[in-house]
This record gives sequence, C-alpha cells and structure tokens, in this order.
Amino acid sequence: MTTPPSFLHFVGQNAPKFISRLAEAVAIPSVSGVVDYRPDVIRMATWLDSQLKRLNVTTEMVSLGKHTMDGQELPLPPLVLGRIGDDPAKKTVLIYGHYDVQPAEKSDGWDTEPFILVVDEQTGRLIGRGSTDDKGPILGWLNVLEAHKTLGLDLPVNLRFCFEGMEESGSDGLDAFVEAEAAKGATGWFEGVDCVCICDNYWQNSRTPCLTYGLRGLAYFKITVTGPARDLHSGGFGRVVHEPLTDLIVLMGKLVAPDGTILIPGVDDMVPPPDADERAIYEAMDYSIADVDEAVGASVTLSNDKVTTLMGRMRMPALSLHGIEGAFGGPGAKTVIPSSVAGKFSIRLVPPQTPENVEPLVVKHIESEFAKLGTKNRLKVEHMGGGRSWAADYKHWNYEAARRATEAVYRRSPDLTREGGSIPVTLTFAESLGVNVLLLPMGRGDDGAHSTNEKLDRSNFIEGSKLLGTYLYEVAAARAFQS
Repeated sequence: MTTPPSFLHFVGQNAPKFISRLAEAVAIPSVSGVVDYRPDVIRMATWLDSQLKRLNVTTEMVSLGKHTMDGQELPLPPLVLGRIGDDPAKKTVLIYGHYDVQPAEKSDGWDTEPFILVVDEQTGRLIGRGSTDDKGPILGWLNVLEAHKTLGLDLPVNLRFCFEGMEESGSDGLDAFVEAEAAKGATGWFEGVDCVCICDNYWQNSRTPCLTYGLRGLAYFKITVTGPARDLHSGGFGRVVHEPLTDLIVLMGKLVAPDGTILIPGVDDMVPPPDADERAIYEAMDYSIADVDEAVGASVTLSNDKVTTLMGRMRMPALSLHGIEGAFGGPGAKTVIPSSVAGKFSIRLVPPQTPENVEPLVVKHIESEFAKLGTKNRLKVEHMGGGRSWAADYKHWNYEAARRATEAVYRRSPDLTREGGSIPVTLTFAESLGVNVLLLPMGRGDDGAHSTNEKLDRSNFIEGSKLLGTYLYEVAAARAFQS
C-alpha cells in the first residue's frame, strides 16, 4: 500500500501549524518528579485528551490511583487511552508515548526559558523541555491523524494509543494496568493489537535513522562494610583496627577489570557470542570511535575496534561502579576512619540474563572475596532493584515495515540498534500482549534529552511525522511479506 503523496505534502505544508501545537505542549510544565508540578502534569493529560478527541479519536482518561512523593499523597497522572478504527480487515497498531518531562530551570544552564519553545531559524532547532522527550514524537502521531482527517483519507490501520504521565518517575501503575487489561482478553483495551510502536528513543548520531530492537536491563547493588561502633581518628587507630573502607575498596576492585571484563564468575559466560548475521549488523552501523570520543569529550574507549565497542554498548553486559557512601569526600583534609561505608554498583543486563539469575552469582562472589580478607568487619550485600532486558525479532514484519518507511522518507536504510538504557514498559507490552514491539525514534542522538537546551530538529519533527504515517501504510501492506 503506497503512502498518498497528498499526506506527505500536507505534513510539509503545515509545518508552522504543527510547530505551534508543539509550543503549546512544551508550555505545560508536566514535570512528574516534582510535587508542585503535579497539577500541570494532569493539565497536560487533559490537553492531550482534547487534542485526540478533536481528531476523531475515542478517548478514555484512566485513573491509576495515588502514590506518595516527598511525604505527600498525590493522584497519579491518568493514562490517556485512545482508539480509532475497528476494521477487522486491517491490522491494529498500539502506539505508546509519555507526556511527562524531566525538571528544568533556566538557572540549570539553559540558554532560554525551558518551557517556552524557541525556534532557532538559523539551525532549525526547536528548543524546549519535552521537545524530543517525548512530546514531539507524540505530536508526530497527532500530525498524522490531522492530515488524514483534513484530507478525508482513511487510516490504513486501526490505531490504539497509550500515553502515560509518569515515565520519567518510574511509570507507577502502568505495568499493572497493561497486565490487567491483557488478562481481560476480548473485553480488554488492547484486544486485537497486532504490534506495538514506541517513539521514545533516538538515533545513534545526527546522521543516520535507526530502528531499535533491544534494551539492556539493570541490576543495582549495594555493598555495606561495617566495623567500629563510631568513626575513629587515624592517628589513634590506623593499623590498629580493620578499616571498613579498606575492605570495601578491595571488594570493589574484584568486580570489574580495567578492560571492562566482569570478574564475577558466570556473568559474562551467560551471553552467547554473536552469529555472523548479528555481527554484520554492527559492522554495517554508521557509527565510529570518533562518535564515542565526541559524545564523551575524550578519547577513552576500551577498544579501537568499532564492532567491539558497539557490542560493548549494546549487546554485552556492563558493570559500572557508581560511588561510596560514608567516606570523606569534602574539600580539605580529614583523617577519619569511617565506621561504616557502602559501595554502589550496577550491572547492565542482556538476554538471557535477568536480575534474578545474576543476583546469586554476585552475592556468592562478594561473600567469597570478603572471606579471603580475614577481616573482623561485617558485610551486607543488597540487591536494590532493577529491570529485565528486552530484545525483539528484528526480522519481523513490523521491523520490515519500519525499514521500508525509513528508506522511503530518508532515502537510506536505517541502522539496527540495541540501546544501553531501558524502557521497562517495552518488555511488559511484549510479554503481556504477545506481539512484536518496535522502537522507532524521531529525534537525533544530539537532542540532549534530560539535559539543558533539549531540542528537536525541525527536519526530524516534520520528516519524522512523515515517517510515522508512512510506517502505518507499510504495516498495512506487511501481509505480503509476513512470515
């Protein structure tokens, strides 16, 4: 099914109107992680609901109950659900996004007011909090709907929408809702969904579009070593007592090697090596060591080989040390022996690893190394939480449709990527609904999501809206190459 030229033309011609609507959305400071902004998050939900209704989408705002933040009980922002189309002859696509944003103040280092969308005519950048994460992509779908409504075009697929307002603060209540609705079967909101599309990630760089088929999971740990009943003076007790910080430093040094190898027996061994087809994905990717150097501001990669570096970022587990509680870290000199210290580290997980199957390996290794110290101090190992990894079948017709759409709009094949971060609801959709999940990014790798001066390039917003619409037409045609 070919994308109507009239749709593509409409999106291009209405760019000023679409940017104006994005400005309206950015102006609502829907910061989910700050108590004082909760009314604004709910106001954003209401605004989004009204926009969808205007575009002939049947909507429902679903309460997820309450939660406690900073000692206050607050209503959770509602889910904004939508549906348009019930043609049994058409595929049904579920669209996910989030309407909440990260905190932002001009004093943080912004060049402009973060909740006023600034259009930089010289660079084409649309600067404002939420422009790329995730209000711009959500509005890209609204742009698709408006084009079809105005032009009198039938949508090529049935659409279901699930927009949440707590993604930046843990997605409270979302997983339970999705699982409960899926369990209802024919009476649930997600009945009949054939695939899922999520627009909440980014290209690897500023040049090449990508499709993302994997996300690493996380297991976060805390090692606490406790000794004396109180902090001690090193002049009186140095080389007299077992010092907790000395023990902890040794333990932290037994977790990961300087070359990135995880020293906990069995953790790296869980992951099978890539086959030739998978390795070819990394070899073809438009990404270089120079891109990493630019991103981190120094030439410090573990390897000078592109494929090794990319696999280290995307398909291998990674253990990172994050900090030590209880140790002296202020300016000046202080000769204290801390009585208790805690080291924190995390492991980014990849299939088939899970927090559950990695935890016992971690605990066993740390306890074994602690026993070798001969110390009289006490050890406590805590698993503080985490999330599971996810990987989809990138040969599925959902990905093939996205690839064809990307080639049609951007005139180049997208990279296939896995990301180091996590979007927990991705796995929830995949497991609860039993369908393929696609991550189809709109923004670029330099958009600065969560950072100061967050932006979405005008070209990505407009061409990205064309991409979303074209993707729906390719999904509609996907039965020709469905496996």
